[in-house]
Amino acid sequence: MNPVTLYRIDLARNMQRWYHLDVQPDLFGSHCLIREYGRIGSSGQVRMTPYPTEEAAQAAFMKQQETKERKGYAAT
Repeated sequence: MNPVTLYRIDLARNMQRWYHLDVQPDLFGSHCLIREYGRIGSSGQVRMTPYPTEEAAQAAFMKQQETKERKGYAAT
């Protein structure tokens, strides 16, 4: 699964955000959903959530992507 970067830009509300999603293996044999997010131009924050299987991590990836797209984020 390829990493995805989503953007939400609304100049009327002074909102310029980015959200990056990726699934990567960790050192303990499980897979992590890595979420990076912040304001465009900033380094942002990173959250890593471990999952026991790659399929579970990919399902969480898809769910998170759908949630963000419903909130107005889009890939450009």
